[in-house]
Amino acid sequence: MRLTELEIYVNQLLDIAHFRDYCPNGLQVEGRSEIRKLVSGVTASFALLEAAVDLGADAVLVHHGYFWRGEDSCLINMKRRRIGLLMEHDVSLLAYHLPLDAHADLGNNTQLARRMGFMETARFGDQHIAMQGTLFSQVSTLRDLRINIEQVLSRKPLVIGDDTKLVRRIAWCTGGAQGYFDEAIHLGVDAFVTGEISEQNVHAARESGVAFISAGHHATERYGIQALGEHLSHKFGITHQFIDIDNPV
Repeated sequence: MRLTELEIYVNQLLDIAHFRDYCPNGLQVEGRSEIRKLVSGVTASFALLEAAVDLGADAVLVHHGYFWRGEDSCLINMKRRRIGLLMEHDVSLLAYHLPLDAHADLGNNTQLARRMGFMETARFGDQHIAMQGTLFSQVSTLRDLRINIEQVLSRKPLVIGDDTKLVRRIAWCTGGAQGYFDEAIHLGVDAFVTGEISEQNVHAARESGVAFISAGHHATERYGIQALGEHLSHKFGITHQFIDIDNPV
């Protein structure tokens, strides 16, 4: 299929025009015009790009791309190596950040919820990306929730809270969404799940009684980009492969 056709479709699917983001969403580096093989990954690191080139990818699809607000715009050092590799091999890069977090079906938060057994009842936070809801099991202890997260994500989460605490209502947002914790507390949930934790979140969790679960930025954001890649493969008949570049954060 044509690169332009792919970009237009995904831009509309994820409704990128309705988001205020920290980076451009859509085509960030233009490569060859025909797409037969698509490689997806969480972050457009050099390791991911090398693997994609080795697999003969025509385009790379990621959640974390380039050109973030406030970063140095010069194409030097690490950025030069990454973009240079793409251009040398005529490989395109498409990146979708907040629009991929928020999508009702393919989004990071929805995909994580399906794996964790969370049922969305409402959204909150800036641009209504974060979710709140209940557990499929209706009620669980924090210990049970912690064990489930570790089993599903293959990563031991950092948990601030009493293991015996009952969890009925939960809020979650993948990635670096620890800034939503105060709002989650205000909503009256029993636990909040995200990817990262900041120093002040520890004290807020202890003093509010709302458990904070830091399950890993990378670990919580592996599923949306896979779902999007598989969707495109099925719809357009292109080959898709997800590559997971390990990241302990």
